[in-house]
Amino acid sequence: MNKDILGTALIDYQNGNYTEDITTHSSLQEDDVLPLPYMFRSFKEMPKLEQKALQLCKDNVLDVGCGAGSHGLYLQEKGLMVTALDASKGAIEVSSLRGLKNTVHSELLDYEGEQFDTILILMNGVGLAGTLDGLEPFFTKLKSLLKDSGQILLDSSDIIYMFEDDEDGGYWIPDNVNYYGEVSFSMVYKKEKSKTFPWLYVDYNTLQRAANYSNLTCELVMEGEHYDYLARLTHMK
Repeated sequence: MNKDILGTALIDYQNGNYTEDITTHSSLQEDDVLPLPYMFRSFKEMPKLEQKALQLCKDNVLDVGCGAGSHGLYLQEKGLMVTALDASKGAIEVSSLRGLKNTVHSELLDYEGEQFDTILILMNGVGLAGTLDGLEPFFTKLKSLLKDSGQILLDSSDIIYMFEDDEDGGYWIPDNVNYYGEVSFSMVYKKEKSKTFPWLYVDYNTLQRAANYSNLTCELVMEGEHYDYLARLTHMK
């Protein structure tokens, strides 16, 4: 079992050894593919929702789950101070090789750093909370890293569309599901498999309630093209 599937794949791509993409297995759907070139995309190649998030970033930025560093590199080129954080050692290595000046290899909940003006968490960043119950410690950690006047920019998706319609116009959710956006994932790359880990997709209304419970205001900034959205969270006054 490879503990850093993503990092291994990103290093291969960075070194010109791109022969296949990452396959993802989830508890919700058939196998899907994470194309490695997508992780190295330019600003022009990003979805409008991501472009909007980057345009809203200001001053000192913490890029959580930075991946190959594409978001951070754009912001750094614009003159912002960027700290790129990722639990994947390989992702951090690639981000540094691509030119990010300040990178940190750490889980978010273990990270002890300065406070930031903007905390950026894209590509369904809220998924790092793992479960609905995980949102409270997730938000508590983010608040500790956020300046009083700072902002958290994160995105997610409402995946209710993935469930079958029932006769009364609602959706059929299995009885054993705590919340329909709680998913388990694993990744496969070059016949190596990752461990299975929890991942969270959260609808906007649920996100807003959870944020308010943690004394954060939450506003809907933009809706994407496929049930996704960008939210902005700030300290509650």
